[in-house]
Amino acid sequence: MSRSERSPLLLAGLLAAAGVAHFAAPRPFDAVVPRALPGGPRAWTFASGAAELALAAGLAAPRTRRAAALAAAAFFVGVFPANVKMAVDWRRRPAAQRAVAYGRLPLQVPLVLWARGVAAGVAKDG
Repeated sequence: MSRSERSPLLLAGLLAAAGVAHFAAPRPFDAVVPRALPGGPRAWTFASGAAELALAAGLAAPRTRRAAALAAAAFFVGVFPANVKMAVDWRRRPAAQRAVAYGRLPLQVPLVLWARGVAAGVAKDG
């Protein structure tokens, strides 16, 4: 299997694992839901987990891969405020935890670029 064939499946796996984690252990995800969002944090945790699972399924299927990849890029941008909230909330935690929280901020950029690259790869292959 070539790199261009593996990449969407790896991204799908990442999103599927994250989606399952939202349901299996929701409490850490609840804690990073921005307070400005309407409704309760658990609803947002489950909604984002369901979105991740749907994106994973879309990426796994060649017919929906391009649309799912573009939606994944938008999703990664959309969840950035949760990463900011985590970084702010964890600013007084031990250094290792702060490093995790702060490290998540720039990590969104390669995730967005990865998803866009998958979409572009489908456009070239299709």
